[in-house]
Amino acid sequence: MSKHSEIKINVELDDNNVPVAIDWSASDAGDDDARASKAMMMAMWDEKDSTTMRMDLWTTEMKVDEMKKFYHQCFVSMSESFERSTGEDGMAAAMRDFADFFGEKLGILKPTGKFDK
Repeated sequence: MSKHSEIKINVELDDNNVPVAIDWSASDAGDDDARASKAMMMAMWDEKDSTTMRMDLWTTEMKVDEMKKFYHQCFVSMSESFERSTGEDGMAAAMRDFADFFGEKLGILKPTGKFDK
């Protein structure tokens, strides 16, 4: 028998359809309480059209510095997922280098001197 998990995302919008709150919950997350979030990125592969469908949302409360960290962590996560799913170690390393470059240039990571050229 296969296992099923349900993920729920609730987005509260203002009068201009701008997100003011994002809450999510997952049936197998261990608690029934929805968790608040200020931003989300979701990508789904559409098999029929062979395209990526994306939904990027952030609330009015998301600060620019938080968004920079959010993107940096997404880049790191994408490189890890890419390596696990494809075995492309070299390209994953290049993606991690970009994440490091991004993080250093935005002041999220301490400068290493690696990207000073």
